[in-house]
Amino acid sequence: SLLLADSPPPRAWLLAALTWIWGLRLALYLGLRKLGKPEDHRYRALRESYGKSFWIISLGLVFGLQAVLIWVISWPLLLAPHGSAAWNVWDAVGVMLWGTGFLFEAIGDFQMARFKADPAKQGKVFSGGLWKFTRHPNYFGDFLVWWGLTLMAFAGGAPWWIIISPLTISFLLIRVSGVTLLEKSLKQRTPGYEEYMRRTSSFVPWPPRKE
Repeated sequence: SLLLADSPPPRAWLLAALTWIWGLRLALYLGLRKLGKPEDHRYRALRESYGKSFWIISLGLVFGLQAVLIWVISWPLLLAPHGSAAWNVWDAVGVMLWGTGFLFEAIGDFQMARFKADPAKQGKVFSGGLWKFTRHPNYFGDFLVWWGLTLMAFAGGAPWWIIISPLTISFLLIRVSGVTLLEKSLKQRTPGYEEYMRRTSSFVPWPPRKE
């Protein structure tokens, strides 16, 4: 969309750069974390459930569905090259949201990776750093990143309906593939996690409850 547009505005290039930085960091982090590890347990469960028909199920349920979701979530980026409004205060607010979200996501991932790298802490609950204030600082950061990008697209004159983009990613993070799905698994396999849940905010950072 950016390369096909005639003279895209600077805002469109900034949105593309911020998305590239966010995506590169996430890709490197996930790639290094999964390097040499077995298949994701969610895909393994699908494979075991559907047997020989897994390939056709995965084509729609995994690849097809994710392609549609990526398209919807990327609306602010796809429409940004067609905006024409001058820089304004909402651009600054959007950049600040993006920056705060990026830091939450990157720092949260780093803190958790360092904790898991210690063999003595395997199977234990990490409640330090940002994880003291929210059980999912990385998801909260992702949430802020996409609301920040959307706000910048709005500042450039994007149509109101692109708000579906951050609403979709917010719903996925909180109710579908993020918090809900992960915590269902963590409660079953991590001793002490339910106690951690009782004293720590689920999503929005907040001082822990007193025991």
